[in-house]
Amino acid sequence: MTSIMSIQSSVAYGHAGNSAASFPLMRMGLEVMPVLTVHFSNHSGYGAWRGPLLDPADVLEVVRGIDDRGALAGCDALLSGYLGNGATGETVLAADALLKERNPRAIWCCDPVMGDVGRGFFVREDVPPMFRDRILPHAQVVTPNHFELDYLVGRETNTLAEILSAAEELRERGPETVLVTSMVSAETDPDTIQMLAVDGSGAYLVTTPRLDAYFTGSGDVTSALFLAHLLATGSSRRAVENTAGSMYGLLGRTLELGRRELALVPAQEEFVSPSTTFVAQKIA
Repeated sequence: MTSIMSIQSSVAYGHAGNSAASFPLMRMGLEVMPVLTVHFSNHSGYGAWRGPLLDPADVLEVVRGIDDRGALAGCDALLSGYLGNGATGETVLAADALLKERNPRAIWCCDPVMGDVGRGFFVREDVPPMFRDRILPHAQVVTPNHFELDYLVGRETNTLAEILSAAEELRERGPETVLVTSMVSAETDPDTIQMLAVDGSGAYLVTTPRLDAYFTGSGDVTSALFLAHLLATGSSRRAVENTAGSMYGLLGRTLELGRRELALVPAQEEFVSPSTTFVAQKIA
């Protein structure tokens, strides 16, 4: 059974971080070990929340406790997301190093959660440079949205060629695979939105209809699904196709039900058998 250690946020109400990623992964048949960086009452999109930002040392203690049980030897991947603060980034680096000691074949999929178009940055100021300067060179897979991609390369990307060049630049700095989510280029039809997966075999673009809504936690689910499909198939192309189908089904169902929070349970079949399929276009 495929096993993933997921180090990111948790919310009691709604779905973000591990509270968004864990259930879809389990529904797909993967074992998940959630490690929390924060435990909030709800996600920050509500403008107010309660709960603790966990001390980085406590986060690492949980990882070490998992290791005490011998579980890291059978762990296939590390998934990381919302850090809470920059110091927690060092904890995730230490967790990755320990995992690679126990299982050298394990990979790290980093979702560099920092901000989004229209919202700007929504994390502490020490978090973005942690992702850019410390974490990026160590991750095998990185899944920025378009806003985060621009920050990581230090320039604005508008055309598809510019986005592709930025993704290749990230690959030169460490990750083998880059997934750019929530992507809109000068060539993108305004009624659509795109995802771009880039690895050593090429660049694969998936275009889906744009849904007129924004759902916190959708990026967390996207990264989790992409990692799961990448582990299962070994193909970035198939992973981005499968992820796009599941996400379109999930978001469509959420919109249909009129919910603010992701409809993970009502839409759970979308994770194992998407109702809509998309074919990736190889662009490089």
